[in-house]
Amino acid sequence: MWTSKRRAVVRALVVAFPSIASSFSVRSAIGSSRPRWLSQQHSTRRYSVPSINMVNQIGNRVALLQVPVTESKPTNLKTASDYVQKAHDAGAKLTVLPEIWNSPYATSAFGDYAEVLPNVGDKLKEDSSNEGEMSEASDDSTEGGWGESPRLLMTLAKQYNMYIVGGSIPEICDKKIYNTCLIINPSGEVVGKHRKVHLFDIDVPGGICFKESDTLTAGDGVTHFEVDGLGKIGVGICYDIRFPEFAMLLTQHYDCKILIYPGAFNLTTGPAHWELLQRARAVDGQCYVLTASPARTSPPNDDDETDSKYPHYSAWGHSTVVSPWGEVVATCDEKPAMVVTDLDMTKVDEMRMAIPTMKQKRNDLYRLVDGK
Repeated sequence: MWTSKRRAVVRALVVAFPSIASSFSVRSAIGSSRPRWLSQQHSTRRYSVPSINMVNQIGNRVALLQVPVTESKPTNLKTASDYVQKAHDAGAKLTVLPEIWNSPYATSAFGDYAEVLPNVGDKLKEDSSNEGEMSEASDDSTEGGWGESPRLLMTLAKQYNMYIVGGSIPEICDKKIYNTCLIINPSGEVVGKHRKVHLFDIDVPGGICFKESDTLTAGDGVTHFEVDGLGKIGVGICYDIRFPEFAMLLTQHYDCKILIYPGAFNLTTGPAHWELLQRARAVDGQCYVLTASPARTSPPNDDDETDSKYPHYSAWGHSTVVSPWGEVVATCDEKPAMVVTDLDMTKVDEMRMAIPTMKQKRNDLYRLVDGK
């Protein structure tokens, strides 16, 4: 009989920051006598950073970047750049930034930090020197071109020859502000653009009240892209993960084998629902679920002489990888960190064959319909 202890084989590594860590732990999977795809035992060893050389991309290695965010956009850009380089050095072929990594997570900040973003098919010109010139594919004629955040992502993706799921940043378009994720391929081209579909409007008595709709406009599209070796990948942003129909559309209509959710759950919803929702979406879709959160930062002290323009938001952190079996195979705590995982994509097909729920739908009783 299968039990919750039987786990998909996934190799995972967690690198802790904020300062350059002198060591990190590597958790590797070792097969047992039980069925290989449902078995896992872990051994942990410690290595000094200089003794590891991971400059070449390794199989289906992905990296989740749990970066700290400040009110200084230049600092946030520098942090993101440093972490993407660390992901490259760890051999990742795809890396994920968190939700709202270039700005404080506050409705009052979104307008101040919003930038013009490129569209799918856009890329930096060869001779642009990262100046954000428009390509012929772009319909955006806003004076000044693209913002510095998307230009940084496009430059880094090309520089490190990797896919970057760019978390999300506030986007200004037609006088509206969106919470938007860009997906950049190794050529520096935008291959996906997801505007957060479900806005985070909640009021938990005794917990938290937050209304993104005070500032943001909801997106109206479903986003997915494809990576050799990983297959089709669907993208949502934070609150999108609470809607199983949205995830099922990606996995069942578009055959996505990985769902990625940059998110910034808080200290009320995080401990209660963050891991639960990831495991639920993984089991529902029989797919991998990857999440990247900002690192938790401390609120300013009363004695702090630095004035803060925006209300402080404490993110839950715990960036995580969940397997198609619904097990957490890699995660971290709330501190700045990088979670690196090797995904065995055969586990998705094996799971879907072993428990073929996608072929057992009762379309005579219910049906999933694409809204468009």
